[in-house]
Amino acid sequence: MTDVQSGHAFNVLFLCTGNSARSIMAEVLLNHLGKSRFRAFSAGSQPRGSVHPLALDTITRNHLSVDRLRSKGWDEFATLSAPPLDFVFTVCDRAAKEVCPLWPGQPMTAHWGIEDPAAVEGTIEQQLRAFNAAFRALDARLRLFVSLPLESLDRLALQRQLDSIGSVVSDESFAGGQTLRHK
Repeated sequence: MTDVQSGHAFNVLFLCTGNSARSIMAEVLLNHLGKSRFRAFSAGSQPRGSVHPLALDTITRNHLSVDRLRSKGWDEFATLSAPPLDFVFTVCDRAAKEVCPLWPGQPMTAHWGIEDPAAVEGTIEQQLRAFNAAFRALDARLRLFVSLPLESLDRLALQRQLDSIGSVVSDESFAGGQTLRHK
């Protein structure tokens, strides 16, 4: 692990097949929530080449920046010149089943599957609901992740925590707030 106390941030990569929605939103959220403690990146095994417009809309509506976001392949992060990764999280089931490259830094990994909002067909309202649900689920998981005492957990305990976070879902309650529960 990177030494946070010496001022170095944990490098986190979020993977999805297309790198156009879920992994992009996770990158933005962690860079916001993690402040200088984390540096988040995203990539895809088969990148679409552009960020989904509704992902950009969702990020913007949540008052986060969309500057410099781009859809990119995971090969960028499997080179010797790539930042050494501390964590790699898959956010789609398809990418979790693919054979990933060897990542510099021997990162810890976990699968945090989120339904693909870009696959939702229907009215614009239905599509927006899907993007909002994915955004809320990622936000709930990442808030748990950034609150972990990473410096004091041994590798096995940390892996258990990372796996557990992948089963947390966010529900919107009738009052408009969020509740957290396990699947």
